[in-house]
Amino acid sequence: MIIGVPKEIKNNENRVGVTPAGVKEFVKHGHTVYVQQTAGIGSGFSDEEYIAAGAKMLPTIADVYNIAEMIVKVKEPIEEEYSLVKKGQLLFTYFHFASERALTDAMLASGATCIAYETVRDREGRLPLLVPMSEVAGRMSIQEGARFLERPQGGKGILLGGVPGVKPAKVLILGAGVVGRNAALMAAGLGADVTITDISLQTLRYVADVMPKNVKTLYSSTHNIEKELAEADLVIGSVLIPGAKTPYLVTKDMLKLIKPGTVLVDVAIDQGGCFETSHPTTHSEPVYTIDGVVHYAVANIPGAVPYTSTLALTNATLPYALRLADKGWKEACKADKGLAEGVNVVDGVLTFKPVADLFNLPYKALEL
Repeated sequence: MIIGVPKEIKNNENRVGVTPAGVKEFVKHGHTVYVQQTAGIGSGFSDEEYIAAGAKMLPTIADVYNIAEMIVKVKEPIEEEYSLVKKGQLLFTYFHFASERALTDAMLASGATCIAYETVRDREGRLPLLVPMSEVAGRMSIQEGARFLERPQGGKGILLGGVPGVKPAKVLILGAGVVGRNAALMAAGLGADVTITDISLQTLRYVADVMPKNVKTLYSSTHNIEKELAEADLVIGSVLIPGAKTPYLVTKDMLKLIKPGTVLVDVAIDQGGCFETSHPTTHSEPVYTIDGVVHYAVANIPGAVPYTSTLALTNATLPYALRLADKGWKEACKADKGLAEGVNVVDGVLTFKPVADLFNLPYKALEL
């Protein structure tokens, strides 16, 4: 198969879909890999490293899309890429269709097959291609939240861990999944007073067993969230419904409960966000303020640490990408039902029901 690795063009997205080590594996399996020139520079991988691994370099993104049978990348195609996607082409990347109707319509019109990292499942029903970036995003959410709590950045001017004689900041984490647990570990390690919420008592029991003593668990209800918002200094939104739009856990009306200078970090913004007042931001302009409350809603948080993120992501995605290349997507998905759950679009048809339901579009099960 001919594999194409384009350079990411989303704002401040420095990750790359395949590392030189990944190229070497594709070549070993008999595939041809075309990489756009400088695609790996932001992650610390030079063109020379790709060439040494067996890649062929192409100068433009259009060249890569034009020749490739399968595109492997990190983020969803943006508007400038829509016209480059070809009928019958396989795209393997994060899509988050539920957050963007225009992207959904464009991929349906393209006639391509779209396999979304975020809905692929393993044998235990987990989301193996979402986990590594969720780990990064969870940890980064605390790092960024601590930065914007600084007074010059618009925050309250609170040090997350406090100092002897001064209380630490109060961190509220909504959702105890992979993002939430990693955020809790980071915040706890810095000495913050952490409360993590979830609707699953089983999950909360697990968190209570494994977390440090400065992490408290709380059942997620509107009443409990409202009570905690009044005291929180940093709020992390980390709720996920795989492939579907995230519900609002903090409404616009709830902002009046929150003290000025509090920081909200919406890690769920890729799926529409879990704060009603959230809208996507970028690494170059990461925050905005509403009613004195600082909102951080960068849609590609792991892109700020591309070296770590690229290695973590490709560790997870490469085995799947190799199977897709070796067998073709149809045979690979027949052999792996979890991989089949990643197929969201096939030749103009939505095969992922939550997205079809959200946008009121026709749906057809993949096996049909």
